[in-house]
Amino acid sequence: MNTSNTSNGDPGAWERFRQTQYAYHGARWLPLVALALVTYLLFPVVGSFTVFVPDVGEVSTEGVLAPFDFDVLMTEAERQQEAEQLAAQVQPTYQYQDGVSDSVAAHVARVFSSLDSADTARTLLEIAQEADLPLTSQEVTLLENPRMRQAFAGAIGRMVATYLARGVAASGTIEEETHNEVFVVRRDGNEVRMNRDSITTRAQYLELRMQQHPNSNSLIADVLFVKLLNTFFRPTLLPNLAATAEARDLARASVDPLKDHVRANERIISSNEIVTAEARDRLLALQQELVNRGELDTASFLRIVGQVLTNALVVAVFWLLLLLYLPNTYGELRHMYVFSALFAVVILAAAANHRFIHPGAELIPIPFAALVMTVLFNGRIAMVGAMVLAVLLGFQPDYGGPDAFYIALLGGVTAALSVRTISRRTEVLSSTALVVIAFAVAAFTVGLRDGWSAQEFGFSVVRGASNATVSAALVFMALPIFERWAHVTTDLSLLELSDPNRLLLRRLATEVPGTYAHSVAMANLSERACDAIGAGGLLARVGCYYHDIGKLQKPLHFVENQGVGGNPHDRLPPDASATIIRNHVIDGLALAEEHGLPPTLKAFIPEHHGTAEITYFLERARQDGEVPKESLYLYRYPGPKPRSAETAVCMLADGVEAGLRVLDEPTPKKLSAAIQYVVNQRVEAGQLDEAPLTLAQLDKVKDSFVHTLSGMYHNRLDYPEEAGGITADWDGESDT
Repeated sequence: MNTSNTSNGDPGAWERFRQTQYAYHGARWLPLVALALVTYLLFPVVGSFTVFVPDVGEVSTEGVLAPFDFDVLMTEAERQQEAEQLAAQVQPTYQYQDGVSDSVAAHVARVFSSLDSADTARTLLEIAQEADLPLTSQEVTLLENPRMRQAFAGAIGRMVATYLARGVAASGTIEEETHNEVFVVRRDGNEVRMNRDSITTRAQYLELRMQQHPNSNSLIADVLFVKLLNTFFRPTLLPNLAATAEARDLARASVDPLKDHVRANERIISSNEIVTAEARDRLLALQQELVNRGELDTASFLRIVGQVLTNALVVAVFWLLLLLYLPNTYGELRHMYVFSALFAVVILAAAANHRFIHPGAELIPIPFAALVMTVLFNGRIAMVGAMVLAVLLGFQPDYGGPDAFYIALLGGVTAALSVRTISRRTEVLSSTALVVIAFAVAAFTVGLRDGWSAQEFGFSVVRGASNATVSAALVFMALPIFERWAHVTTDLSLLELSDPNRLLLRRLATEVPGTYAHSVAMANLSERACDAIGAGGLLARVGCYYHDIGKLQKPLHFVENQGVGGNPHDRLPPDASATIIRNHVIDGLALAEEHGLPPTLKAFIPEHHGTAEITYFLERARQDGEVPKESLYLYRYPGPKPRSAETAVCMLADGVEAGLRVLDEPTPKKLSAAIQYVVNQRVEAGQLDEAPLTLAQLDKVKDSFVHTLSGMYHNRLDYPEEAGGITADWDGESDT
C-alpha cells in the first residue's frame, strides 16, 4: 500500500487502517498477555530473595543461607498422615456392663422355673417359645427330664457366673479391630489394658461350653446347650465409641506441625551438594515464608515484571510462528482462541497437579494439548506448541529447571508426533503407548544421571503413564467441543457423517437413488484424486456424499432420478427450469444448516458448481429469443468458486462422472480425452481461479480419474444365456 498517497488523498484513511490493524492483531495477542499473567499468578516468583528448589537427588547449583529465622512446617497432607497414624495407635475403649450377668442369671432362673412347672411336653414347648427358644421334639423330650433340666440350668448358671460376669465382647467387635492388640476396658471406675487374647469373644464363649457341659457325649444335648447359651447371651463388654473417638481426636490434635526450625544465617544447602529431602523441605519453607511476607519492594516488583515478560515472550514464540508461517491459521480468530484455551488448560492443570497431586513434571498435561492440536490442525503446530509449553512450565521455580523441562518436552513432543489423525480407536492406544514409552525413557535417562532408585524410577513412569492415559481419554471428550469452536472437522467426525444410516444419506439412497449413485461414484473419484495430490481424501469423499442433497426437494427434475414417466422440464419454460436447477444449491445449504453439517462439508454444496452457467437451459432460452441481461443470473449457479483443493476436485469429478455416462465403449484413450476436455472447460471458465491447485496437481488429478474410471469401465466376458449369463447382443426378449 502506498501510504503517502493514501494520506494525501484522505488524511483519515491511514489512521483508520492503523486502528484496524491494532484491533486485528490486538484481538489475537491479548490472550497471550492473559496467559502470561495467569502463569505468573499460578507460579509466582519470590519477592526480593529468589529461591531455587531442586528435586531430591539433584545437585544444587548454588548455596543458600537462611536470611532470617523461619519454621519448616508439615504440609497439610503430611499433617493429616501423621494425625491418622497417631489416631490408629489409640487403643479402643470397651465398657463393662454392670449388672448384665446378674440380669442374665435371673432370666435363666425364671425360664427354668417356668419349665419346671410344665406338666406336658406341649406346655414346655410353649414356655420355650415365649422365651425365644425354638426346640425340636427331641430337645423337648430331653428337657422333660427333671434331672437334665436341672443339669442344663446349672451349666448355664456356671457359664454366666464364670465367663459372662468376667466379660464377653459383642459379636464381631474385637474381630474388626485387626490393627489393635491391646484394648482399654473400663470397669468399676477403673481402666485396665488387656491383650486381645485376654478378652473373650462370643465365639470363644460358646467354645468354652465344653468345660461346663451337662452331657457332652450327646449331639442333641450339645445342640440344645448351644441354643440355650445363645438365647441367654448378652454381651458384658461393649465398645465405648464416644470414648475411643475422643481419644483419637485428642491424638490427632496433638500433632505438632513443626518439622524443623532454621535460624538466621544457617546454611540450608551448599553449592554442588546433593539435595536431600530435609534440605528441599527447608528450601520450600523458605520460599513459602518469603511469599507470605510479601516483600514487594522495587526489586521484587521488577522481578514480577520480568517474570511476566519472560512468560509472554516464551508464548510469543508460538504466536510468531502462526503469524509468519501460518497466516491463514493466525487470521482465524477462533483458532487463536482455541490455542489460547488449550494453553490455559495445560497451565491450570499443571498448577492443580503440582498443588494437590504431585509436583512431578510427568503430570504436566502437555500430551493432551499436543494431541488436540495435532488432530485439529497438524503435527508441526502441535510439536512447536508442546515445546513452548515445556519451556514455559518446565522452567517455573516450582518445577525446578532442566529435568522438568526435559521430561515435559519429551512427553509432549512424542504426543504430537505419535498421531496424525484419529480415525480408529487403536490409533489413540498406540499414541498413548508411545507417550508412556517417552516418559519411561525420560525417567530412565534422568535417573541414570541423578542416581535414582528403582522405586523413584517406577513412580516417575507411573506418573507419566497416568498423564498419557488421562490425556488420551480427555481428548475423546474434548474434541467435539474444540471442533465446533474452531470450525474444524476431524476424521472422526467425517467417519460419523459418512455413515449411510444417517438421515440425509438414507434419504438420498431411498428418495433420489440416481443422485446417490452419482454421489458415491464421485466420492470414489475424488478420494483417490485427493490422496494423489496430498489433499484430504476422506473429506472429499464425505463432501461428495452431501454435495447434491438439495436435489431431495425436487428429485424428478434431475435427469439421473427420472424414470419412464418423462422429463418435467419439457413442460416448463427455460427460466423456471434453470431456477429449479440453480436452487438445488440453495436448498442444499438450507438442509445442511438444518441438519448441522460442519462448514467444511457445507462448502461442497455451492462450490462444486462454482459460478458456472446452466448452459442447457440458457441455450433453450436463447432459442426462444434474446435473454435480458438482468435475467442472466438465473442461468448461473450462485457460487462461490471452489476455494479448497477438495471442493475443486469435487467439481471436476462431478463433471467427469456425469459426462462420461454418455460414452459408448469408454476406452482408456476416450476416457483420458474426455477428462482432459472437462478439466480444460472448467479451467478456461475460470472456475478454478480461487482453488489452491497447481498445474502439476491437476495432471495428477486427471491421471487418477483415468486410472479409477478405467477400472470402473473394464470389459467383462460374455457368458452364454444357457449358463444363465448375458451376451453383448442380448435383446431381453428371449424366453426365460
